[in-house]
Amino acid sequence: MSRIVTTYHQRVAQEKRALIVTAATALFLESGYDRTSLAQIAERSGVSRATLFKQFPSKAVLFDAIVTESWSTADERNPPPAGNLVDGLSTIGHRYAELLRQSRMTDLFRIVIAELPRFPELAHAQFSQGKMPYFESVRDYLVAEHEAGTVRVDDVDLAATQFLGMISNYVFWPTLLVPGWEVSAERATQVVDEAVRTIVARYAAAGRETSATG
Repeated sequence: MSRIVTTYHQRVAQEKRALIVTAATALFLESGYDRTSLAQIAERSGVSRATLFKQFPSKAVLFDAIVTESWSTADERNPPPAGNLVDGLSTIGHRYAELLRQSRMTDLFRIVIAELPRFPELAHAQFSQGKMPYFESVRDYLVAEHEAGTVRVDDVDLAATQFLGMISNYVFWPTLLVPGWEVSAERATQVVDEAVRTIVARYAAAGRETSATG
């Protein structure tokens, strides 16, 4: 019985946490990070102030949670195995495109850009806790492929940047600059497949150009 009660309380806490993060993101966009109080977030999310302060004692801690949850995916702890470059890059690329197409990612960047002059620590949190860990996971995959002999990469950081950049430059960045910019799932798939082909053509070891994309 105690396990059931514990599980119930954990589920309720997770649901309230999600409500708080959603409300905070909306208020930061509407009113700005500086002009939004924890009390306002508690009211918008429908939780008590005590509940909010228990989980998030400051706006900085709450923003860190927004960053972490914006960059997290169900597959982040399940990297593709090395040995098949096309399959691995395709898996990573499609996960990345799906992540970038979520509205919470666009919201996160808009908050950071708007508040950068007064709160540079928000950009630091976004980079160190969100973007960089994700980048390092892609870098680690390419290192594993290099060690497996499927690629020859002298500058792994550059190769990871090239791959992610080819995807984000079409799927994500225009959403911040071009009104009404939308990328369909089909178009995102095409973008990823072309990025995979480009990386394979540049870095695949001789005789290892295994291709599942044509």
